[in-house]
Amino acid sequence: MIVNCTLAQNPTSYPRNQALYVTMRDGIKIAIDVWLPKDLSPGTQIPTILRTTRYWRAVDWIDDTREANPTTTHFLPVYSQDIDTFNQAGYAVVLVDTRGTGASFGTVSVPYSPEEVKDYSEIVNWIISQPWSNQKVGTYGISYDGNTAEMLAVNNNPAVKAIVPQFNDFDSYAHLLFPGGILNEGFLKGWSQSNKLFDLSPCSFAQAEDICEDFKKAGIIGVKPVDEDKDRRLLAEAIQQHFANVDVYEAAKQITYRDDSFGQSDLTIENISPYNFKKDIERSNVAIYSWGSWLDAGTADGVLNRFMTFKNPQKATIGPWTHGAYKQANPYLPPDSPVTPSREEQLADIVNFFDTYLKDIYKKPKLERELKYYTLAEDKWKTTKVWPPVGTKNQRWFLGANNSLATTPPTQQNGEDNYTVNFEATTGKDTRWAQNYDRNNYPDRSVEDQKLLTYTSDVLKNDVEITGNPVVTLYASSNANDGAFYVYLEDVDENGKVIYITEGQLRPLHRKISNQAPPYVIFGPYHSFKQKDGLPLESGKVNELSFNLLPTSVLVKKGHRIRVAIAGHDQDNFVRLPAEGIPEISIQRNAVFASYIDLPVSRGKQR
Repeated sequence: MIVNCTLAQNPTSYPRNQALYVTMRDGIKIAIDVWLPKDLSPGTQIPTILRTTRYWRAVDWIDDTREANPTTTHFLPVYSQDIDTFNQAGYAVVLVDTRGTGASFGTVSVPYSPEEVKDYSEIVNWIISQPWSNQKVGTYGISYDGNTAEMLAVNNNPAVKAIVPQFNDFDSYAHLLFPGGILNEGFLKGWSQSNKLFDLSPCSFAQAEDICEDFKKAGIIGVKPVDEDKDRRLLAEAIQQHFANVDVYEAAKQITYRDDSFGQSDLTIENISPYNFKKDIERSNVAIYSWGSWLDAGTADGVLNRFMTFKNPQKATIGPWTHGAYKQANPYLPPDSPVTPSREEQLADIVNFFDTYLKDIYKKPKLERELKYYTLAEDKWKTTKVWPPVGTKNQRWFLGANNSLATTPPTQQNGEDNYTVNFEATTGKDTRWAQNYDRNNYPDRSVEDQKLLTYTSDVLKNDVEITGNPVVTLYASSNANDGAFYVYLEDVDENGKVIYITEGQLRPLHRKISNQAPPYVIFGPYHSFKQKDGLPLESGKVNELSFNLLPTSVLVKKGHRIRVAIAGHDQDNFVRLPAEGIPEISIQRNAVFASYIDLPVSRGKQR
């Protein structure tokens, strides 16, 4: 029988690393790794950084002698630099395999289930019971681990003082899984397959023989077992339970509305999104330092929504990065440009944040509320205390005849553009929606735009800074009873190169603008995406489609042109709507139905 394991209470010295099981309230055993600073003196009490992950807290090497090699440990590459940095800064680090994943027992009925969230707090209670703990815990993480970091605050555990959710999904429905109410099929397929590999440890089930061989070539068996599990019997038992884990993609395919049940559970995506726990997170009063990117799914939107909604002490950063800020994703720079700030500088910034709240030498810390953001093309970092920044005003640009885009409204009583949806149109496989750590590629879109319906401005006479959420309003009809509308904002330079800036999308089923208060601060029309607000598309009828594009900050330079491109599909990323047929859509651009886009402009005017 495995009981709650505690490190020795009266040691002559603490081990640098231990892998243990901690038993939860319902008997489920959760695998953790504890990493202490080298030569930590008995009697010394230090703060702890916690990271809870569904992607293996550590790997199991084929050759265990590698652990003796100082350049190779059981770290996953994504964690090794972090742990070394935190240890050197005087922190204990605890890595956790979430319930139903890695070496932990249990099953995953839905991501971030109430049972999983309660586990996080029980791990904190275990941490503060250790002789080396100063009773203060901070948590951080990227992506799924960013959500676990934020959801830890829901428990209101008084030991948790500060959290750093990075590139997570504040609103999992709108920011990642169903942006605009459209299934993010490309991501979900890949993520579900990846989850299965992590949950079942690829060398543990026959269907993954090829993948297992690839892992073995890299010297990896799978997830690291706990120290006492010498024969890996306990690991095998845990993995057997993981076979019952939910397939997220299959569950998502059954969802249309925000309030649809997720898989076999009674929960909805709304029930497991951080925004839904506003009161609990505010009550915790934890300090929050959130991170996102203009080019990573809807993570920047999440940062802004949280920053302007939650009353907690907050700071935030939005940059031009790939998922996790490991690489540069700035489309205005060469693809191999170094990430700035560097990973070392990023970690130093996070350590400085944690120091203020977790180290005993600091008293009554105060966090200045501040959002730091990067402006593309201008290559400058800026700060603000509110969003949109002071001085931002909407500038309206109308879709016009001959594929034009102008600040003057159309005067003719008739005018429309017909477009047959091209189902080969795509933004590519290495986009914001794939959430890759290592790459995010938006090449010159001039060829791709030939598949789309485009509207382009005259050459700009002045620089124009666009900072905020553009909002598009289309008066559109279709000969189909379902579909999808994608709108891309682009920068056309002097040589005709088309640079991707941002995008927005909407399934017309969700076009109703709700008259109820949104659950968090938004920047544009509020679509609830709930069943009660669903409006099936009527073939041939002109409908108003008004929706946000994802936020950005970009300087479109003098001599360039602004382009709005409209599509009906993104084949490498989103589900096909409708499933059959080739719809023809019509975009109105006349005095009666004047389609337009509002750009949040903070510098420059164009007339």
